[in-house]
Amino acid sequence: MDVELNVTYVTLNGYVELQKYRYLYFVIMFLAYIAIMFCNSTVVILIWFHKNLHEPMYIFIAALLINSILYSTALYPKILMDFLSEKQIITYSACLFQAFVYYTVAGSEFSLLSAMAYDRYVSICKPLKYPTIMSKVTVNVCLALAWLIPACEFAVSVLLYYNTKLCDYTLNGIFCNNSGYKHQCVTSIIISIYGLVLLITVLILPLFFILFTYTRILIIVFQGGKEVRRKAAKTCLPHLLVLMNFSCFVTYDVITVRMESDFPKTVRFVVTLLMLLFHPLINPIVYGVKMKEISKHLKRMLCWLKSH
Repeated sequence: MDVELNVTYVTLNGYVELQKYRYLYFVIMFLAYIAIMFCNSTVVILIWFHKNLHEPMYIFIAALLINSILYSTALYPKILMDFLSEKQIITYSACLFQAFVYYTVAGSEFSLLSAMAYDRYVSICKPLKYPTIMSKVTVNVCLALAWLIPACEFAVSVLLYYNTKLCDYTLNGIFCNNSGYKHQCVTSIIISIYGLVLLITVLILPLFFILFTYTRILIIVFQGGKEVRRKAAKTCLPHLLVLMNFSCFVTYDVITVRMESDFPKTVRFVVTLLMLLFHPLINPIVYGVKMKEISKHLKRMLCWLKSH
């Protein structure tokens, strides 16, 4: 811990061979950040400008891609600065804010995936009632709750951490996450209980809802005809791929936080970089390729760019 003018600094000790490969790391991650911003923004803009994409399914996809932009913007600029800095440090307040954005986006992503699962359920299992159930008001409420509830829940968590004294200000990672709870001088029972509440409300309940919803969809699909199965495969497969990718990402985060000291530093660093690279890029690639309407508009845009 460095203290200058009453400012507390946290050391990020997760970097490997930084002196030797700093410029290589920087170039790779900088290009990845540009690709993430470009791919996600392109699909969001397409959905925004084309009225035939102003449907609940595509609106939720746009929200999911905005999450990828927020997630990357919360992490990439600081990581890029650290690659070129002599000291990899961050103020404790900025560290808490970074963790807040990181987990809020993760929590809202599960909420959005839950809303998308329900949207597919209504579309496939109750097609006649779809316009009534998935109205504009319903979609707006789902979007608001998907962002506001995780933000409020993790804001409380940040306040609890802010008022907790830490005895070790060195984190074995390259960005701030929940691993700080292991460095408390005295383990806070309140933080432990609240962490369990967060785990249940943000992760377990949405995951069970998603699994239950897709189980119901599968039951209806197997009972239906060929057209029902085709529609289900076309619209549900991209969501399931994104869900599996995000579940792997969350599982990795939980494992590294819980096994911080036992996880090999080099392996942790490499896997973290890979997760930072691939997780925000998977969503626009999956939806851009697998969703027919989005893919069609992307091809038209590419053709227009070539002609000009």
